[in-house]
Amino acid sequence: MISVILVIIFAFLAGMEGVLDEFQFHQPLVACTLIGLATGHLVPCIMLGGSLQMIALGWANIGAAVAPDIALASVASAIIFVQGGGQSKDVGTAIAIAIPLAVAGLFLTMVVRTISVAISHIMDREAEKGSIRGVNTWQLIALSLQGLRIAIPAIALMSIPSSIVRDFLNSMPAWLTDGMTIGGGMVVAVGYAMVINMIATREVWPFFIIGFVLAAVSQLTLIAIGALGLALTLLYLQLESKGGGNGGSSNGGQSAGDPLGDILDDY
Repeated sequence: MISVILVIIFAFLAGMEGVLDEFQFHQPLVACTLIGLATGHLVPCIMLGGSLQMIALGWANIGAAVAPDIALASVASAIIFVQGGGQSKDVGTAIAIAIPLAVAGLFLTMVVRTISVAISHIMDREAEKGSIRGVNTWQLIALSLQGLRIAIPAIALMSIPSSIVRDFLNSMPAWLTDGMTIGGGMVVAVGYAMVINMIATREVWPFFIIGFVLAAVSQLTLIAIGALGLALTLLYLQLESKGGGNGGSSNGGQSAGDPLGDILDDY
């Protein structure tokens, strides 16, 4: 019962973060990890969240076009994955299920945002009255609706018996599950390619090579990989600061042409 309550809370937070973008609970890596932690399937859900995160890198709102719902895709696929047994071999199937769920989430997003337009007019009237409390109240109501658009589907999915979900996944033919796994892996590869295309420069390529080499060392733990990544980051910052100091007078404070370096400088 406690795990069910935690999953609902995490789903509610993911729905709110879909519009807040403050604590990133809606990101697949975070949402799937929290659901895995609540249900006792931490490692498989981290694998699922990491794969979905690479897919979600290519999802962005462009003008009036709204991107697929990352929060619903993360929460719903993680719940289905856990209900189906949480086996590592089913990660590819869960990834393939997440794609149509994300598209279906656009309908829920449209409904909630339409209601939010009406709420914004009510908030305008409260502001004209000088009622700060009224504005805050309706702000919380609108934010709660965003959370409910993920929490309600999560409750509906958890109400389905695990045996039914497991039987459904097991009844899928091998050619379909293998195809979904291969397709999900191809989509993840596109996400990796997008990341490399965005940040790859002459300064960063050596770190990519080091990462690919270290990926073959299975004895390293996640803590060791994180510590190594932090050390490489500090090394990069030290080298960049020395290089920037030597060429600062000649560049006149202009960008060195390294997008990653510019981002790190801003921070």
